[in-house]
Amino acid sequence: MRLILALLALALAAPLHAEPPAAVAVAFDRSHIRPVLAEGLADRVSGRAVSADDPVRIASISKLVTTLGLMRMVDRGQLNLDRDISDYLGWKLRNPAFPDKVITLRLLLSHRSSLIDGPDLYIIPLGTSLRQQLSDPRVWDSTHAPGSDWFHYTNLNFPVVASVMEAVSRTRFDRLMSRLVLKPLKLDACFNWSGCSPAAVNRAVVLYRASGEVAKDDLKGKAPCPVVTPEGAACDLSTYAPGSNGALFSPQGGLRISMKALARIGQVLANRGQGLISRRSFGAMTRAAWTFTGSNGAGEDGEANGFFCAYGLALHRIGSGGRPCHDALFGDGKLRIGHSGDAYGLKAGLWVDPRTGKGLAFFTSAVPPGSKAKRSQFTAEEEALVERISR
Repeated sequence: MRLILALLALALAAPLHAEPPAAVAVAFDRSHIRPVLAEGLADRVSGRAVSADDPVRIASISKLVTTLGLMRMVDRGQLNLDRDISDYLGWKLRNPAFPDKVITLRLLLSHRSSLIDGPDLYIIPLGTSLRQQLSDPRVWDSTHAPGSDWFHYTNLNFPVVASVMEAVSRTRFDRLMSRLVLKPLKLDACFNWSGCSPAAVNRAVVLYRASGEVAKDDLKGKAPCPVVTPEGAACDLSTYAPGSNGALFSPQGGLRISMKALARIGQVLANRGQGLISRRSFGAMTRAAWTFTGSNGAGEDGEANGFFCAYGLALHRIGSGGRPCHDALFGDGKLRIGHSGDAYGLKAGLWVDPRTGKGLAFFTSAVPPGSKAKRSQFTAEEEALVERISR
Protein backbone atom coordinates (compact mmCIF):
# COMPACT_ATOMS: atom_id res chain seq x y z
CA MET A 1 0.00 0.00 0.00
CA ARG A 2 2.83 2.36 0.86
CA LEU A 3 4.43 1.69 -2.53
CA ILE A 4 1.15 2.42 -4.33
CA LEU A 5 0.68 5.67 -2.42
CA ALA A 6 4.26 6.71 -3.18
CA LEU A 7 3.84 6.01 -6.89
CA LEU A 8 0.55 7.90 -6.93
CA ALA A 9 2.15 10.91 -5.24
CA LEU A 10 4.98 10.81 -7.77
CA ALA A 11 2.54 10.64 -10.67
CA LEU A 12 0.57 13.61 -9.35
CA ALA A 13 3.74 15.65 -8.84
CA ALA A 14 5.33 14.84 -12.19
CA PRO A 15 3.17 17.06 -14.44
CA LEU A 16 3.95 20.09 -12.29
CA HIS A 17 7.66 19.64 -12.91
CA ALA A 18 7.36 18.41 -16.46
CA GLU A 19 5.44 21.44 -17.70
CA PRO A 20 7.44 23.63 -20.08
CA PRO A 21 8.20 27.10 -18.72
CA ALA A 22 5.79 29.93 -19.46
CA ALA A 23 7.15 32.33 -22.07
CA VAL A 24 5.57 35.37 -23.73
CA ALA A 25 6.94 37.83 -26.27
CA VAL A 26 5.40 40.91 -27.87
CA ALA A 27 6.96 42.79 -30.78
CA PHE A 28 6.26 46.48 -31.30
CA ASP A 29 7.24 49.55 -33.25
CA ARG A 30 6.37 53.20 -32.80
CA SER A 31 2.69 52.67 -33.57
CA HIS A 32 1.84 48.94 -33.46
CA ILE A 33 1.96 46.12 -30.91
CA ARG A 34 1.91 42.47 -31.99
CA PRO A 35 2.06 39.36 -29.75
CA VAL A 36 4.44 36.83 -31.29
CA LEU A 37 4.77 34.11 -28.65
CA ALA A 38 2.71 32.72 -25.76
CA GLU A 39 3.43 29.21 -24.54
CA GLY A 40 3.24 27.28 -21.31
CA LEU A 41 0.99 27.75 -18.30
CA ALA A 42 0.40 30.84 -16.21
CA ASP A 43 -0.82 28.52 -13.43
CA ARG A 44 0.21 24.87 -13.46
CA VAL A 45 -2.37 23.79 -10.90
CA SER A 46 -5.41 25.21 -12.72
CA GLY A 47 -3.92 24.53 -16.16
CA ARG A 48 -4.50 28.12 -17.26
CA ALA A 49 -2.51 28.93 -20.39
CA VAL A 50 -0.37 32.07 -20.36
CA SER A 51 -1.20 34.99 -22.62
CA ALA A 52 0.23 38.37 -23.58
CA ASP A 53 -2.44 40.00 -21.37
CA ASP A 54 -1.32 38.27 -18.15
CA PRO A 55 0.57 40.39 -15.60
CA VAL A 56 3.87 39.08 -14.29
CA ARG A 57 6.42 40.36 -11.79
CA ILE A 58 8.79 41.94 -14.24
CA ALA A 59 11.74 42.32 -11.82
CA SER A 60 14.30 45.02 -12.58
CA ILE A 61 12.52 46.45 -15.60
CA SER A 62 10.55 48.10 -12.79
CA LYS A 63 13.52 50.44 -12.31
CA LEU A 64 13.07 51.88 -15.80
CA VAL A 65 9.34 52.43 -15.24
CA THR A 66 9.99 54.03 -11.84
CA THR A 67 12.40 56.41 -13.55
CA LEU A 68 9.82 57.43 -16.13
CA GLY A 69 7.68 58.58 -13.20
CA LEU A 70 10.58 60.41 -11.64
CA MET A 71 11.42 62.16 -14.91
CA ARG A 72 7.86 63.46 -15.09
CA MET A 73 8.53 65.13 -11.73
CA VAL A 74 11.80 66.52 -13.11
CA ASP A 75 9.92 67.92 -16.11
CA ARG A 76 7.51 69.66 -13.72
CA GLY A 77 10.35 71.23 -11.75
CA GLN A 78 9.60 69.20 -8.61
CA LEU A 79 12.95 67.39 -8.66
CA ASN A 80 16.48 68.16 -9.83
CA LEU A 81 18.74 65.29 -10.88
CA ASP A 82 21.84 66.99 -9.48
CA ARG A 83 20.61 68.33 -6.15
CA ASP A 84 21.70 66.82 -2.86
CA ILE A 85 18.91 64.35 -2.05
CA SER A 86 19.30 65.22 1.62
CA ASP A 87 17.36 68.37 0.76
CA TYR A 88 14.40 66.24 -0.30
CA LEU A 89 14.60 63.60 2.42
CA GLY A 90 14.88 66.10 5.27
CA TRP A 91 17.96 64.42 6.76
CA LYS A 92 21.58 64.21 5.73
CA LEU A 93 22.47 61.17 3.64
CA ARG A 94 26.18 60.44 3.19
CA ASN A 95 28.47 57.47 2.73
CA PRO A 96 30.31 57.41 6.10
CA ALA A 97 33.60 56.81 4.27
CA PHE A 98 33.08 59.92 2.09
CA PRO A 99 31.18 62.44 4.25
CA ASP A 100 31.87 65.36 1.93
CA LYS A 101 30.51 63.69 -1.22
CA VAL A 102 26.96 64.64 -2.16
CA ILE A 103 24.57 61.92 -3.35
CA THR A 104 22.15 62.91 -6.11
CA LEU A 105 19.31 61.32 -8.05
CA ARG A 106 21.56 61.10 -11.09
CA LEU A 107 24.06 59.00 -9.14
CA LEU A 108 21.34 56.75 -7.71
CA LEU A 109 19.74 56.14 -11.11
CA SER A 110 23.08 55.35 -12.75
CA HIS A 111 24.26 53.07 -9.91
CA ARG A 112 27.18 55.32 -8.97
CA SER A 113 25.89 56.35 -5.54
CA SER A 114 28.27 54.02 -3.62
CA LEU A 115 25.32 52.17 -2.09
CA ILE A 116 25.48 48.38 -2.22
CA ASP A 117 22.77 45.87 -1.39
CA GLY A 118 24.31 43.86 1.42
CA PRO A 119 22.32 40.75 2.42
CA ASP A 120 18.88 41.73 1.03
CA LEU A 121 18.97 45.04 2.87
CA TYR A 122 16.93 46.69 0.12
CA ILE A 123 13.88 44.89 1.56
CA ILE A 124 12.70 47.22 4.33
CA PRO A 125 9.55 46.09 6.18
CA LEU A 126 6.68 48.28 7.29
CA GLY A 127 7.63 49.98 10.56
CA THR A 128 11.31 50.36 9.66
CA SER A 129 12.51 53.57 8.07
CA LEU A 130 14.88 54.06 5.17
CA ARG A 131 17.02 56.23 7.43
CA GLN A 132 17.40 53.34 9.89
CA GLN A 133 18.35 50.93 7.12
CA LEU A 134 20.96 53.25 5.61
CA SER A 135 22.70 53.56 8.97
CA ASP A 136 23.87 49.95 8.51
CA PRO A 137 27.52 50.07 7.32
CA ARG A 138 26.94 46.99 5.15
CA VAL A 139 25.01 49.08 2.61
CA TRP A 140 27.98 51.34 1.78
CA ASP A 141 31.01 50.85 -0.45
CA SER A 142 33.91 52.17 1.62
CA THR A 143 36.33 52.04 -1.34
CA HIS A 144 34.58 53.93 -4.13
CA ALA A 145 33.17 57.42 -3.58
CA PRO A 146 29.80 58.63 -4.87
CA GLY A 147 30.22 60.15 -8.31
CA SER A 148 33.41 58.31 -9.20
CA ASP A 149 33.63 56.30 -12.41
CA TRP A 150 32.61 53.18 -10.52
CA PHE A 151 29.36 51.36 -11.28
CA HIS A 152 27.83 48.90 -8.85
CA TYR A 153 24.38 47.64 -9.77
CA THR A 154 22.36 48.10 -6.57
CA ASN A 155 18.69 47.49 -5.87
CA LEU A 156 18.81 49.70 -2.78
CA ASN A 157 19.27 52.81 -4.93
CA PHE A 158 15.60 52.65 -5.86
CA PRO A 159 14.01 52.64 -2.40
CA VAL A 160 15.98 55.86 -1.91
CA VAL A 161 14.67 57.23 -5.23
CA ALA A 162 11.11 56.27 -4.28
CA SER A 163 11.49 57.89 -0.86
CA VAL A 164 12.51 61.14 -2.54
CA MET A 165 9.51 60.95 -4.88
CA GLU A 166 7.19 60.31 -1.95
CA ALA A 167 8.68 63.04 0.23
CA VAL A 168 8.28 65.70 -2.45
CA SER A 169 4.81 64.63 -3.61
CA ARG A 170 3.57 63.60 -0.15
CA THR A 171 2.05 60.59 -1.89
CA ARG A 172 2.62 56.86 -1.46
CA PHE A 173 4.79 55.41 -4.23
CA ASP A 174 2.18 52.95 -5.56
CA ARG A 175 -0.41 55.70 -5.94
CA LEU A 176 2.12 58.16 -7.32
CA MET A 177 3.27 55.76 -10.05
CA SER A 178 -0.33 55.06 -11.00
CA ARG A 179 -0.90 58.78 -11.41
CA LEU A 180 2.36 59.58 -13.20
CA VAL A 181 2.78 56.61 -15.58
CA LEU A 182 0.27 53.78 -15.46
CA LYS A 183 -3.00 55.69 -15.77
CA PRO A 184 -1.73 58.16 -18.40
CA LEU A 185 -0.75 55.16 -20.54
CA LYS A 186 -4.02 53.36 -19.68
CA LEU A 187 -2.24 50.33 -18.27
CA ASP A 188 -3.80 47.84 -15.86
CA ALA A 189 -0.50 47.40 -14.03
CA CYS A 190 0.68 48.00 -10.47
CA PHE A 191 3.49 47.71 -7.97
CA ASN A 192 3.15 44.77 -5.55
CA TRP A 193 -0.46 44.22 -6.70
CA SER A 194 -1.58 47.54 -5.19
CA GLY A 195 -4.01 49.15 -7.63
CA CYS A 196 -4.39 46.36 -10.19
CA SER A 197 -7.93 45.41 -11.15
CA PRO A 198 -9.49 42.17 -9.84
CA ALA A 199 -9.34 40.89 -13.44
CA ALA A 200 -5.57 41.44 -13.53
CA VAL A 201 -5.14 39.69 -10.18
CA ASN A 202 -7.08 36.71 -11.55
CA ARG A 203 -4.71 36.56 -14.55
CA ALA A 204 -1.50 36.65 -12.48
CA VAL A 205 1.39 34.60 -13.81
CA VAL A 206 2.63 32.24 -11.10
CA LEU A 207 6.43 32.17 -11.12
CA TYR A 208 8.08 28.78 -10.72
CA ARG A 209 11.68 27.83 -10.14
CA ALA A 210 13.42 25.37 -12.44
CA SER A 211 12.81 22.70 -9.79
CA GLY A 212 9.05 23.17 -10.20
CA GLU A 213 8.36 24.79 -6.84
CA VAL A 214 6.33 27.99 -6.64
CA ALA A 215 8.55 31.03 -6.31
CA LYS A 216 6.12 33.98 -6.40
CA ASP A 217 2.55 35.17 -7.02
CA ASP A 218 0.47 32.05 -6.47
CA LEU A 219 -2.42 34.39 -5.65
CA LYS A 220 -5.44 32.12 -6.19
CA GLY A 221 -7.42 35.19 -7.27
CA LYS A 222 -6.75 37.28 -4.17
CA ALA A 223 -4.35 40.23 -4.00
CA PRO A 224 -1.87 39.86 -1.11
CA CYS A 225 -0.70 42.49 1.35
CA PRO A 226 1.33 44.78 -0.93
CA VAL A 227 4.13 45.39 1.57
CA VAL A 228 6.49 43.32 3.71
CA THR A 229 5.42 43.37 7.35
CA PRO A 230 7.22 42.11 10.46
CA GLU A 231 6.15 38.61 11.47
CA GLY A 232 2.73 38.70 13.05
CA ALA A 233 2.11 42.38 12.24
CA ALA A 234 -1.04 43.60 10.51
CA CYS A 235 -1.03 44.87 6.94
CA ASP A 236 -1.97 48.39 8.05
CA LEU A 237 -0.72 51.32 5.98
CA SER A 238 -3.04 53.90 7.54
CA THR A 239 -0.27 55.59 9.53
CA TYR A 240 2.49 55.29 6.94
CA ALA A 241 4.24 58.62 6.31
CA PRO A 242 5.21 59.00 2.61
CA GLY A 243 8.94 59.45 2.25
CA SER A 244 9.92 57.39 5.26
CA ASN A 245 10.30 54.03 3.49
CA GLY A 246 10.24 54.00 -0.30
CA ALA A 247 11.09 50.29 -0.33
CA LEU A 248 7.56 49.22 0.63
CA PHE A 249 6.16 48.85 -2.89
CA SER A 250 9.37 47.46 -4.43
CA PRO A 251 10.32 50.21 -6.91
CA GLN A 252 13.36 48.14 -7.83
CA GLY A 253 11.46 45.04 -8.96
CA GLY A 254 7.82 44.86 -7.92
CA LEU A 255 5.95 46.00 -11.03
CA ARG A 256 3.27 43.57 -12.24
CA ILE A 257 2.54 44.15 -15.90
CA SER A 258 1.56 42.17 -18.98
CA MET A 259 3.80 41.97 -22.02
CA LYS A 260 1.27 43.93 -24.09
CA ALA A 261 1.36 46.70 -21.49
CA LEU A 262 5.14 46.51 -21.23
CA ALA A 263 5.30 46.95 -25.01
CA ARG A 264 3.38 50.19 -24.50
CA ILE A 265 6.21 51.33 -22.21
CA GLY A 266 8.57 50.30 -24.99
CA GLN A 267 6.71 52.55 -27.40
CA VAL A 268 7.40 55.49 -25.10
CA LEU A 269 11.12 54.75 -25.56
CA ALA A 270 10.69 54.16 -29.30
CA ASN A 271 9.02 57.58 -29.59
CA ARG A 272 11.72 59.29 -27.51
CA GLY A 273 9.43 59.92 -24.57
CA GLN A 274 6.70 61.60 -26.57
CA GLY A 275 3.41 61.75 -24.68
CA LEU A 276 4.97 61.08 -21.28
CA ILE A 277 8.34 62.79 -20.71
CA SER A 278 10.21 65.62 -22.40
CA ARG A 279 12.84 65.09 -25.07
CA ARG A 280 15.39 66.47 -22.61
CA SER A 281 14.47 63.90 -19.96
CA PHE A 282 14.53 61.11 -22.54
CA GLY A 283 18.05 62.20 -23.53
CA ALA A 284 19.17 62.20 -19.91
CA MET A 285 17.88 58.66 -19.44
CA THR A 286 19.34 57.21 -22.62
CA ARG A 287 22.81 58.78 -22.70
CA ALA A 288 25.49 56.60 -21.16
CA ALA A 289 26.25 57.99 -17.70
CA TRP A 290 28.81 55.21 -17.28
CA THR A 291 30.74 53.02 -19.72
CA PHE A 292 32.57 49.81 -18.89
CA THR A 293 36.33 49.82 -19.47
CA GLY A 294 36.96 46.29 -18.23
CA SER A 295 37.55 46.98 -14.54
CA ASN A 296 35.46 49.97 -13.42
CA GLY A 297 32.22 48.35 -12.35
CA ALA A 298 30.36 45.36 -10.99
CA GLY A 299 26.98 43.78 -11.52
CA GLU A 300 24.57 42.69 -8.80
CA ASP A 301 26.70 39.61 -8.19
CA GLY A 302 29.84 41.73 -7.74
CA GLU A 303 31.37 40.50 -11.00
CA ALA A 304 32.79 42.73 -13.76
CA ASN A 305 31.80 40.40 -16.59
CA GLY A 306 30.66 42.81 -19.29
CA PHE A 307 26.93 42.20 -18.86
CA PHE A 308 26.64 45.86 -17.93
CA CYS A 309 28.66 47.71 -20.53
CA ALA A 310 26.92 51.08 -20.82
CA TYR A 311 24.21 52.45 -18.56
CA GLY A 312 22.17 55.65 -18.50
CA LEU A 313 19.56 56.56 -15.89
CA ALA A 314 17.91 53.23 -15.08
CA LEU A 315 18.43 52.33 -18.71
CA HIS A 316 20.73 49.64 -20.05
CA ARG A 317 22.44 49.99 -23.43
CA ILE A 318 23.38 46.68 -25.04
CA GLY A 319 24.73 45.06 -28.16
CA SER A 320 27.03 47.56 -29.83
CA GLY A 321 29.98 48.00 -27.50
CA GLY A 322 32.48 45.38 -28.69
CA ARG A 323 35.21 44.31 -26.28
CA PRO A 324 35.18 44.13 -23.25
CA CYS A 325 31.38 43.86 -23.48
CA HIS A 326 29.46 40.60 -23.31
CA ASP A 327 25.97 42.01 -23.84
CA ALA A 328 25.15 40.87 -27.40
CA LEU A 329 21.76 39.35 -26.62
CA PHE A 330 20.55 39.85 -30.21
CA GLY A 331 23.94 39.18 -31.82
CA ASP A 332 23.45 41.64 -34.69
CA GLY A 333 25.77 44.44 -33.54
CA LYS A 334 22.89 46.94 -33.21
CA LEU A 335 22.43 49.20 -30.21
CA ARG A 336 19.34 48.54 -28.12
CA ILE A 337 18.11 50.41 -25.09
CA GLY A 338 15.88 49.16 -22.30
CA HIS A 339 16.36 46.92 -19.30
CA SER A 340 16.58 43.30 -18.25
CA GLY A 341 14.74 41.56 -15.43
CA ASP A 342 15.92 38.63 -13.31
CA ALA A 343 14.21 37.22 -10.21
CA TYR A 344 12.39 34.12 -8.95
CA GLY A 345 13.41 32.06 -11.98
CA LEU A 346 12.13 34.70 -14.42
CA LYS A 347 14.24 36.33 -17.11
CA ALA A 348 12.71 39.28 -18.90
CA GLY A 349 13.62 42.04 -21.29
CA LEU A 350 12.33 45.27 -22.77
CA TRP A 351 14.58 46.22 -25.69
CA VAL A 352 14.21 48.91 -28.35
CA ASP A 353 16.30 49.72 -31.39
CA PRO A 354 16.29 53.53 -31.11
CA ARG A 355 17.09 53.95 -34.80
CA THR A 356 14.15 51.97 -36.19
CA GLY A 357 11.80 52.17 -33.21
CA LYS A 358 11.31 48.40 -33.30
CA GLY A 359 11.40 46.49 -30.05
CA LEU A 360 10.58 43.39 -28.04
CA ALA A 361 9.01 42.83 -24.61
CA PHE A 362 9.37 39.28 -23.29
CA PHE A 363 9.73 36.98 -20.34
CA THR A 364 10.56 33.34 -19.86
CA SER A 365 10.26 31.54 -16.55
CA ALA A 366 11.66 28.62 -14.55
CA VAL A 367 15.17 29.36 -15.82
CA PRO A 368 17.75 27.21 -14.00
CA PRO A 369 20.42 29.00 -11.96
CA GLY A 370 23.73 29.37 -13.75
CA SER A 371 22.31 29.04 -17.25
CA LYS A 372 24.99 30.14 -19.76
CA ALA A 373 24.46 31.55 -23.23
CA LYS A 374 26.64 31.19 -26.34
CA ARG A 375 27.58 34.77 -27.09
CA SER A 376 26.69 36.90 -24.06
CA GLN A 377 26.25 37.08 -20.31
CA PHE A 378 22.52 36.68 -20.78
CA THR A 379 21.11 33.16 -20.40
CA ALA A 380 20.72 30.42 -22.98
CA GLU A 381 16.94 30.69 -22.58
CA GLU A 382 16.94 34.41 -23.41
CA GLU A 383 19.18 33.99 -26.43
CA ALA A 384 17.08 31.06 -27.68
CA LEU A 385 13.84 33.04 -27.32
CA VAL A 386 15.28 36.02 -29.22
CA GLU A 387 16.59 33.74 -31.98
CA ARG A 388 13.20 32.03 -32.39
CA ILE A 389 11.40 35.34 -32.80
CA SER A 390 14.03 36.77 -35.13
CA ARG A 391 13.83 33.94 -37.68
